[in-house]
Amino acid sequence: MPQLQLPIFPDGMTMINANLGFMTQDKSVTYIYGSLPIFSHDVDDLKTFRMFTSQLYINGSASQAEICRAFGVSRISVKRSVKLYREKGIAGFFEKPKRRGPAVLTPQVLEKVQTMLDAEHSIPEIARKLDLKADTLHKAVRAGKLHKPQKKTRTAAESTS
Repeated sequence: MPQLQLPIFPDGMTMINANLGFMTQDKSVTYIYGSLPIFSHDVDDLKTFRMFTSQLYINGSASQAEICRAFGVSRISVKRSVKLYREKGIAGFFEKPKRRGPAVLTPQVLEKVQTMLDAEHSIPEIARKLDLKADTLHKAVRAGKLHKPQKKTRTAAESTS
């Protein structure tokens, strides 16, 4: 007949619920279920923390309220992590965030604008022709994505003739 094992928790442990707790030691967080360590991660590893606490909730080991109370995190952050875990699994926590690319100044547009700048068209004129904002083009010039050709200066011999 199986014997009931009482949970025995070490000193310095913070309880999440009656069976589950965590300890922070030497920049590492260790989760303990009953009397066994079940998982560990670096104190500063937020992605792994969110992944594991979501796993605790989904497996039924802890409620969202218990996680919020024990770690001092908001309910909405726990809900978002749980949603991410359900939709994408563990990999969802570690994938690169999607970023928007250049919406207006694509490589083709930059090439076209640079050709017009080289032909000595003004930025406002180019903006009108290509249906762009002049500020966008000025910003691209400041960022080094485009360059204005050097203005031709008159030499002393040309100005006296």
